[in-house]
Amino acid sequence: PLMLKIGQAEKIIQYKITTDDINFIFQKICENSIYTYQNQIAKGFVTIQGGNRVGIVGTAVIQDDKVINLNYISGLNFRISSQITGCSDKIIKEIINSEDNSIYNTLIIGMPGTGKTTLLKDIIRNISNGFIYGDDKFSGLNVSVIDERGEISAMYRGTAQNNLGIRTDVLNDIPKAIGMKMAVRSMNPKVIVADEIGGKDDADFMYRLLEIQVYGYVS
Repeated sequence: PLMLKIGQAEKIIQYKITTDDINFIFQKICENSIYTYQNQIAKGFVTIQGGNRVGIVGTAVIQDDKVINLNYISGLNFRISSQITGCSDKIIKEIINSEDNSIYNTLIIGMPGTGKTTLLKDIIRNISNGFIYGDDKFSGLNVSVIDERGEISAMYRGTAQNNLGIRTDVLNDIPKAIGMKMAVRSMNPKVIVADEIGGKDDADFMYRLLEIQVYGYVS
């Protein structure tokens, strides 16, 4: 059956999804060009207009111990994205270093579905635009967002649909380790943001970014 989940509530709609339904919807979310989305499909999802992510399950095609495609799609999970402007206002002052108008190295950690990405979007907006807190002012900083899954910026055909601030540049649909390196070399960011750090390459380059702060170079 078709199932809807809103917060902790769940509703089962008595309509039995058929293979034809799934194939039709899958073609639509890929804009009738599955090849264009091949890289995302191999990772198990497609990000569509609005930053909404569609999870995909099916039969994996393996080559050299890597998933290169999914065949016989058997299920789709639509995760609806949202932007809540101002949701980071209460915690943003814990992230900034007011002494030199910079930010502290920060990790956002939480269980799936607890709003980490929603919070991150608003933190980026605040850091990029700058803001006034009490009698003090935080001047906006250049921010590079490495948006591997397209969920932060909701980039669609070159246009970010989420408001990430006036000093924010986005590298979209790119592995984080590669994107962070490109941003450092080309965009002069004061802040680099990435979502869902989960691999050795990601962690290794984050360590190298710390070396830049301490020693002034990338090893």
